[in-house]
Amino acid sequence: MELRVLRYFLAVVREGTITKAANFLHVTQPTLSRQLMDLEKELGQQLFIRSSNNISLTPEGMLLKQRAQEIVELADKTESMFSNMKNEIAGEIFIGSGETSSIKIIAEVLKEIRLEYPKIKYNLYSGNADDVSEKLDKGLIDFGIFIQPTDISKYECLSLNSFDTWGLIMRKNDPMANKKYITADDLIDIPLITSRQVEKITNIKNEYLEWFGDLINDLNIVARYNLIYNAAIMVEEGLGYALGLDGLINVTGNNNLCFKPLKPILKSGLDIVWKRYQVFSPAAKVFLSKIYKKLNS
Repeated sequence: MELRVLRYFLAVVREGTITKAANFLHVTQPTLSRQLMDLEKELGQQLFIRSSNNISLTPEGMLLKQRAQEIVELADKTESMFSNMKNEIAGEIFIGSGETSSIKIIAEVLKEIRLEYPKIKYNLYSGNADDVSEKLDKGLIDFGIFIQPTDISKYECLSLNSFDTWGLIMRKNDPMANKKYITADDLIDIPLITSRQVEKITNIKNEYLEWFGDLINDLNIVARYNLIYNAAIMVEEGLGYALGLDGLINVTGNNNLCFKPLKPILKSGLDIVWKRYQVFSPAAKVFLSKIYKKLNS
């Protein structure tokens, strides 16, 4: 498979028709059609369901779409890294992170780098631990920021020396909004929206599960989320209460939501990680050096 043909394939998927894709790519329709048929022949699979108005993907086509996106993205990242290996430090830094207010530590470092090396640019990806870990393992990002509990034993890591506090997100007109703290007893029988990640039982210490103890099996969990934004909308619409981290949802002014911390206080640490034996671009080396300096100052 040629990288050029994979780009053609992705253009057709994005545009929805051969005609639109050919116009976008500045190639003729017969040329593009022939390239796609050759790709199907090479793989031995039908990739498209063709109709008079548009084309859609077969299951095999959906699989190739996922892989093609990863291949093209990695190729672009590699090309960018080598094209910027010059005397002047430039290039791109790729960072994946879960949702955390502690990202401001990273923002401070990126701002400092930007002032010193204005040609360095940043690519930021948001996702849960599984999303970030997958991109990191495939070489699509340089660094991942994980909220504990997450198994990071296979990576090199630095603790960000920062913690996020767990609590209950609810509507401001809820009777529990008058409480200063939320205890385990307050969570019994109420409809809860919880984080999918922290409920996983793994071989690492999980302060979240330890806080709940046996109660975790009796909670009335009505929904699970991987990122808090949509969960907060569910809370606002009355679906239930969301267990989440402080500082991620706006609870000020006219916003209808509020945050109440758990008692005893439950906090999660944060780590920045990278692959072992990672070969960094000059830009990524600068970032890592600045992070070390920031955390040890």
